[in-house]
Amino acid sequence: MLRIHFTGADLMRTRIASAPDPMWELTLSLHQLRSPSSPVFREWRRSTLKRLHSTGGLDLLLSLVPQTGYFPDFLTPAESGKGFGAALDAILSTPKTRLAHELSLLTPAKPAPSWAKQLAAGDLDILRKLAEVLQVYYAAAIEPYLTEIRASVQIDRSRRTRSLADGGYEQLLADMRPTLRWHGSVIEADYPGEQICYLNGRGLLFVPSFFCWGKPITLRDKSLPPVLVCPVDRDARFMALNLSSPARRTREPLAALVGRTRAAVLTTIGDGCTTGEIARRLDVSLATASEHATVLRQAGLVASVRDGNSTVHVLTPLASTLLTGL
Repeated sequence: MLRIHFTGADLMRTRIASAPDPMWELTLSLHQLRSPSSPVFREWRRSTLKRLHSTGGLDLLLSLVPQTGYFPDFLTPAESGKGFGAALDAILSTPKTRLAHELSLLTPAKPAPSWAKQLAAGDLDILRKLAEVLQVYYAAAIEPYLTEIRASVQIDRSRRTRSLADGGYEQLLADMRPTLRWHGSVIEADYPGEQICYLNGRGLLFVPSFFCWGKPITLRDKSLPPVLVCPVDRDARFMALNLSSPARRTREPLAALVGRTRAAVLTTIGDGCTTGEIARRLDVSLATASEHATVLRQAGLVASVRDGNSTVHVLTPLASTLLTGL
């Protein structure tokens, strides 16, 4: 059982991540890569394994992230929220003492490979090798699906923020049942083993995840910034997976009607977001995001309003009907 204890200050500082976390998606996708019994990711798994067929060196990564149980916290640094490059830099800068401690918590089924002691000692060559393997895997398993991953997470986040706006944190947490249960000032969730976390005023970052499946996951080290990674709603993932291959993506009705990027912009806007958020979530320039939002606004699909130095975009009833119908 996982129990996370809140104070009033923690609720004030609790938030929902605005975009997928690349390292949480990467590490959790490794579980799905080795789970052929899960039909949800079947097409993704088949395509990813095909791309990985000609690459090597993945044994290092697979050893660090077992099929079940603990994997080192240093693989999912807080800097990952700033992008994949920032995450790699943070991993390469992990202190030796932390590497040694977290690697000691791994319980391999067979004797540790030769690189384990070198990595635990902070060997730069092994760390660089790990960074290279992460880049190769990211390019094969995550990058081709960024649009689907972002869309799925954005759909889920829009629902959560609407719950928060309509009914406060009580409604937000109630809508997360049965994954999470709220008792008094404590969140509970099914979890392997017993883990208790006192936030002590630091707040909690909810991270909706495309590849998280079934149960939430958190960091083992309670001194790190508190994070709770939760699976997105299944229908949000299903909607995104309907676009899971380039061939299917080009046949998707909305993309055929308004273009793939503008379809992604409409899906991203959801219940509302700024031009900067569109650019960040879809990995396009601010000018490109603004141009697409303008075209969609002129077509009557988006309404925009100034909010300080930003422009907030929301879907019009016509766009909502279009998305629902398709």
